[in-house]
Amino acid sequence: QVQLVESGGGLVQAGGSLRLSCTDSGRTFSTLLMGWFRQAPGKEREFVGGIQRTGITTINADSLKGRFTISRDNAKNTVYLQMNSLKPEDTAVYYCAARQGGFIVRVPSAYDYWGQGTQVTVST
Repeated sequence: QVQLVESGGGLVQAGGSLRLSCTDSGRTFSTLLMGWFRQAPGKEREFVGGIQRTGITTINADSLKGRFTISRDNAKNTVYLQMNSLKPEDTAVYYCAARQGGFIVRVPSAYDYWGQGTQVTVST
């Protein structure tokens, strides 16, 4: 059984950093492809990036590349989203998600398991 719990969200000033964590309480984490999404008020859920079982990562948009980094620690059943140089437009609820399969997919419906989300608010 996959159960995902995010942590690490909060309020930060523009230019600051946060590291989000997502931990799976199950026993199959190393077999899962993990994704990070975010959803701002009134907007659709947006793919942030993903990491394959092998550690290969994809960050979605040019606006995020160089600022956001995804990593995983299979020994700790945890995936991380390191966010640097945060901007007010990064304000959203951030979700981690998991799916079986080897390829990173950007569509939320392709993911089988979701965390509860963690709020990130970036102030000016």
